[in-house]
Amino acid sequence: MAKARVLVVDDSAVARRLVSEALCTDEFIEVAGTASNGRLALQQLFQFKPQVDVVTLDVEMPEMDGLQTLVELRRYWPHLPVIMFSAITERGAAATLEAIARGANDYVCKPTSAESLGEARRRVALDLCPRVRAFAAAQLARTQPPASVAPRPPERAQEAPSAQTAPAPLRTLTARSTPAPARLQRVETPPAVSRLRPFARAPRPEVVLIGVSTGGPNALSTLIPALPADFPLPILVTQHMPPVFTRLLADRLDAVSQLEVRECQGDEQLRPGTVYLAKGDHHLKVRGSRTDPRLHLDQASPENSCRPAVDAMFRSAVELWGGAAIAVILTGMGQDGLKGCQLLRDAGGLIIAQDQASSVIWGMPGALVRAGLADRVLPLGQIAAELIALAGAVNGPAARRISP
Repeated sequence: MAKARVLVVDDSAVARRLVSEALCTDEFIEVAGTASNGRLALQQLFQFKPQVDVVTLDVEMPEMDGLQTLVELRRYWPHLPVIMFSAITERGAAATLEAIARGANDYVCKPTSAESLGEARRRVALDLCPRVRAFAAAQLARTQPPASVAPRPPERAQEAPSAQTAPAPLRTLTARSTPAPARLQRVETPPAVSRLRPFARAPRPEVVLIGVSTGGPNALSTLIPALPADFPLPILVTQHMPPVFTRLLADRLDAVSQLEVRECQGDEQLRPGTVYLAKGDHHLKVRGSRTDPRLHLDQASPENSCRPAVDAMFRSAVELWGGAAIAVILTGMGQDGLKGCQLLRDAGGLIIAQDQASSVIWGMPGALVRAGLADRVLPLGQIAAELIALAGAVNGPAARRISP
């Protein structure tokens, strides 16, 4: 049975060993090689490229750091999946977000010094192995012809990645000679869903709720700046990210957007046309009343192994607004947001899912589509226009249907 092969790049021998041992806990992954700096990594890629499916890349290295290596790597292999291995520090977070903007596919945070070796290995394996498998599965989806499609078993459908995995503008993976793990089956792209109900039958929207994970920084960098300064609704965003990262992401989005984008600090009154990003390691929730909604942060137990969790935000929003919300589920692994969207759907809210072709990983939005909860499945580049149309309809005709 073929395995996903990974090149581990880190200047620390301890880190290389830690990542290698973490990867080898998964029987469907093997380490193709290791390198102590970017130059050696590029040399190994030229030598082993047909046998490398994913690269893990340290941010700070001597001779050629992670950003320099990524730029050079993209010159020759524009679609080879790269996962940054980042420290949870101001400098590490900033460099990681810059790497993602330059074409890295995802990131995993390094363990802290307080963690034991065993705990560090366990956590890295938990964070890194699913990402490696997902990107390898996307390669298999691309290399297998449609006629040979084998549907994924229903219980695993929520982890189905997109056939196109790299963040914009790096949209697709290059077909590769080494097959991905055999248990990762290709998934057919479902037909687009066009089931928006007449707007008059849906509650008047009072908020936009966005849930996103893997591939989120680039997806949000496409969606949020496309919204106009007079967008009339507040926007709540839960992006799966650790502390420090969320503040820096909010700052980056604010710098390129017409709307104000801020990391939520808790106990804030919602304002129209403002984007509130959940703080890392805190659930973002709403409390108060419909006439005086306020944001709240807490560190309740993780949901779907996530904190912040999309389901926690959606559930509190439904408790306050009922169905008077527009939900948007963007690219991401797993199925966080599925239960919350079910509650919103039952209350009459509208739900938009990003389509498979434009998603880095089509897990979260794909779960909605398979559950029949998405009113509309749209490419990332069309979601802002849909939100503008729906929000603009608040003051427009009482009855209107969005064209399919």
